[in-house]
Amino acid sequence: MTRPAAAPDDFPFARRLLDWYDVHGRRDLPWKQGRDPYRIWVSEIMLQQTQVATVRGYYARFMASFPDVEALAAADADEVLAHWAGLGYYARARNLHRAARIVVDAHGGVMPDSLDALTALPGIGRSTAAAILALSSGARHAILDGNVRRVLSRLHRVDGDPGAAATLKRLWALAEAHTPRERVDDYTQAIMDLGALVCTRRPDCPRCPVSELCEGYRRDDAARFPRPRARRERPRRSADFLLLRDPQGRVLLERRPPSGIWGGLWCLPEVDVDPGEWIRHRLGATPGEIRERPSIDHGFTHFDLEIRPRAAMVSVSADAVADGADLRWHGPRELGDAGLPAPFRRLLDALNH
Repeated sequence: MTRPAAAPDDFPFARRLLDWYDVHGRRDLPWKQGRDPYRIWVSEIMLQQTQVATVRGYYARFMASFPDVEALAAADADEVLAHWAGLGYYARARNLHRAARIVVDAHGGVMPDSLDALTALPGIGRSTAAAILALSSGARHAILDGNVRRVLSRLHRVDGDPGAAATLKRLWALAEAHTPRERVDDYTQAIMDLGALVCTRRPDCPRCPVSELCEGYRRDDAARFPRPRARRERPRRSADFLLLRDPQGRVLLERRPPSGIWGGLWCLPEVDVDPGEWIRHRLGATPGEIRERPSIDHGFTHFDLEIRPRAAMVSVSADAVADGADLRWHGPRELGDAGLPAPFRRLLDALNH
């Protein structure tokens, strides 16, 4: 079988990278089957700060339920968040849903084919928009995700604060310069694969197809780049959450506010007052004994949270606590369809087994 032509010789980095990709690239990724920009868009959003191995299962389930942008736009927000539950960074799901509705309402259900139109959608930045266009149509747009920043930082020994404007400007210029005029879709996937498989945090330089071009490799200090971000002490917070069950064995869940941690998801109610007072005020019920359950530690990007469950049985009538928009009883079977963050899912799964 004849291989496709590699990049021309005026792009030596791209040429070597594409030769490597033709043998070692991850062409079996589910979102690589076809060039549907919608499928690529969903994958790019899921892959933000998330490993491929984690995304695979979520992606398959998400696409089975929302096979096109019209299906996603028509879905209820709760359903979308339920499919995202456990994947983290839930603003991604909310923005994906909002953007799908914009695509349907403003673009007739057709994904925009320009960088400016894509970056105007919620949750799509410059690199994500470029990846969507490059992978779906082969349009020549450079990307600069975390893997690519690492590769280019080592290739050219780009020092400086990774988040500084001057550093990013330099890296974007390099990304543009290395992006070839041909096989842009393959090159885009290839440079991401290189960062994910070879040029990782602990680079495997002897296995790298571009090591002869890499300044970091030649000076034997590739692992120094990019410069690590300054470490900050992660603050620790704690919060009380009510694990309330009624005589039918249902659990009371409360929808979180749209913004903030777990935005829009169903969680155990968080309380900042005496739990008994909250139950009497919100539910009009007198709780049984309120028991402290073991705390759960959960890490977010910028802080750690100690989840302190407070469990109690309440005896109330259906009229006293009718299901509402943000407060709802869930039976064991309904819990499976609720968009629950991972720590609460684990807590309730353990309760029901």
